[in-house]
Amino acid sequence: MKSKYSDSEAKKYISNYAKRRVSKDLALRIYTTQLLGNDPTVVLHGGGNTSVKSSIKTLLGTQEEIIYVKGSGKDMGNIEEDGFPALEMKNLLNMRSLKELDDFQMVNYQRKYMLDTSFPNASVETLLHAFLPHKFVDHSHSNAILSLIDQPDPIKICKKVFGEEMGIVPYIMPGFQLAQKAAEVFEQNPKVKGLILLNHGIFTFADDAKESYELMIKYISLAEKELKQKSKSIRVKKYQEKKITASLIANLIRQQISIKENQKIDRKVVYFHKPTFLDEFFSHSKLKQFTTQGPVTPDHVIRIKSKPLVIDLSREKTANLESKVIKAIQKYQGDYQKYFKRNHKHNLKANMLDPYPRLIVVKGIGIFSTGPSYKDAKIAMDVGLNSLSVILEAAKFGDFRSIPEKEIFKMEYWPLELAKIKPSTQKLKGNITVITGGLGAIGYATAQKFLKEGSEVILLDIIDPKKVSSDLTGMTYFQCDITNENKVEAVFDQISKKFGGVDILISNAGFATQSSLDKLTKKQLDSSFDLNFFAHHYFAKHGTKIMKIQNMKGSVVFNISKQAVNPGPNFGAYGLPKATLMFLMKQYVVESSKYGIRFNGINADRIRSGLLNPDMIAKRAKSRGLTIEQYMAGNLLKEEVKASDVADAFYHLSISYRTTASVITVDGGNIESSLR
Repeated sequence: MKSKYSDSEAKKYISNYAKRRVSKDLALRIYTTQLLGNDPTVVLHGGGNTSVKSSIKTLLGTQEEIIYVKGSGKDMGNIEEDGFPALEMKNLLNMRSLKELDDFQMVNYQRKYMLDTSFPNASVETLLHAFLPHKFVDHSHSNAILSLIDQPDPIKICKKVFGEEMGIVPYIMPGFQLAQKAAEVFEQNPKVKGLILLNHGIFTFADDAKESYELMIKYISLAEKELKQKSKSIRVKKYQEKKITASLIANLIRQQISIKENQKIDRKVVYFHKPTFLDEFFSHSKLKQFTTQGPVTPDHVIRIKSKPLVIDLSREKTANLESKVIKAIQKYQGDYQKYFKRNHKHNLKANMLDPYPRLIVVKGIGIFSTGPSYKDAKIAMDVGLNSLSVILEAAKFGDFRSIPEKEIFKMEYWPLELAKIKPSTQKLKGNITVITGGLGAIGYATAQKFLKEGSEVILLDIIDPKKVSSDLTGMTYFQCDITNENKVEAVFDQISKKFGGVDILISNAGFATQSSLDKLTKKQLDSSFDLNFFAHHYFAKHGTKIMKIQNMKGSVVFNISKQAVNPGPNFGAYGLPKATLMFLMKQYVVESSKYGIRFNGINADRIRSGLLNPDMIAKRAKSRGLTIEQYMAGNLLKEEVKASDVADAFYHLSISYRTTASVITVDGGNIESSLR
């Protein structure tokens, strides 16, 4: 590993942050923290922590010795000054004299000693940073360090690799006792440049930001060198691929892990990835042993639980593959419940978390991660890949060892760790919504509505991704010609691999051809039917196929149009397929209600969009002798109906769990197009 520290870049940080009234000390702390945080082999997603001791002038005009410590759960890769709460050093050091201090007292006192309580809680390892005398302290969960120390005899290995330059701290859960022990180990040999925390990670420290950072790089590099020299290669075995797709496995996983209680479904997202080391991983002779040990560092347990679910389908008959996946997840669930019962005595206040795997490794297929949102599932994948690669490297170097099961349990149910993961109260959290015509006015307004309500949002449109000008933050875009059934099927395969399945389909895409019937060509009519009818059918057909596999019900809402019941002149090419679409909706209701899937429709009129563009609006207003404003508000309520109004109707129908075969009219009032 090479140092990325740049003196010129450090000066830029000092200069730029000075304009924000940030001190030189904190500017340098931010700089080197970001350097460490942007290397996923060093820290991941809120892991690790750093600090700097400094002084500030208080409101009373006195100089106060303080320590800036990374806030709990903050991501080191993009941390700014608001991620470093400042605490009073004098009071933190006085806590060293205490014989014991429980976690809640520790957090309470740390918060009490913060200079500004609007900042996040300081790291649970604040006292460890404070008890070390150095100005800058860095802590990481380096892959190389963990591969080296997660072994049966880690002290012997550390002495060989690092000599007397690193102090060795036995495994203790983060908190007051660990801080006390780390300080003791340092004081036994104040010449050490850092500390190895067994089964946990590494600390380095110095009175200079660059030196502390480069010491971290130095010792990680020594670990990498030792691993490279002593690791044994694995002979990769060939396997016979099975006829089951990653997308189908993702659908089955989602079916099993989405909790169904009291008619309420707690939906989860499933993310798929196939790493390059997977075949090597499955070829190791001790695969079962080292995948049932536990995490490579306790910090990982809240993201991926104590162990992955490993599924080997290589000996199964094709007919048994689906049931094998389902039974494996159910067995994991049962084993987890037993694990909780065995260890509940270590935390009697703990309530069992969901018993489902966060990481599922399938031989020959890839890795699936799960979470309450795409972001959480992606984080679990990042942490999982990191963990599995460390386990593999540790096993190649020696014999991977994790911490005892009771310590894993205590960490998994530690309130201070669980506080980092806050459940969402958003209505559609965990739902996966797919919207066709997603880049149009109505589609995009609908996407924003569903995103706001917590759903994962996937937009489908025919526009080249390079030419998309809309802000797609928080959304996923797939280019897809939905008049082509093969492409529709393929895009749902992609969606399943990235999200695990679908819950809500907003079948919105369409276009209008203006022509009287006597001038309408077959080509024009065929083209209109392709998008305004058949595309809706392909979308619903392949989307509901996934819903049936998931067995979690679902919702399909079609953008039908008032033309289906109140035809206008010269709009036959548009109205004919839309009228047929209304019947399609009802046919789906008849055939698929038994799966709990609901089908509804929206009849909208006069919405500014790609369909009703400024040129068409002007022409139709002129033909009626009206101004544009009068034309757009030409309804009984005398108010223009907007794309956001249609989006609200799509949302309303999607959460109307006892409504199906309904058509809502969104047109401001047109009695001719109203339904019963």
